[in-house]
Amino acid sequence: MALRGGTRFVVRFEDVFPAGCALVPESMGEVEDYDEKTGRRSPAKDKVTGQRVWQVRVMDLDPELGKRSRETTVKISADYQPVPPTGAPFEAVEFDGMTVTPYVSNNGRMAYSLRATGLRAPAGVTKKAAA
Repeated sequence: MALRGGTRFVVRFEDVFPAGCALVPESMGEVEDYDEKTGRRSPAKDKVTGQRVWQVRVMDLDPELGKRSRETTVKISADYQPVPPTGAPFEAVEFDGMTVTPYVSNNGRMAYSLRATGLRAPAGVTKKAAA
């Protein structure tokens, strides 16, 4: 069996962010595709689900990262823009339906992209407690 480029592997949130993650304020936005022929931008569509694609930057809260970069991007496939649970700056969130897609970057290094189907407050945290 051969794997094709763009294969998405299902992963648990806890495996990607063992210490959790926090949203970077005002980083949620819709992903756009650019058409080089027409010079127009249009909302990106997920190639698997056909849903619109949103992206958000998060800070990985894993203390083992030390001085390494903690910021990464997660793309969310959803019909409507996901809404953070409380809207508070740097609020903790968890992602549902996570997948990882490995690829080789332009500099020849192994990299990966993260996708999800939604976001929510961490388990055990209510909106009132998070606010």
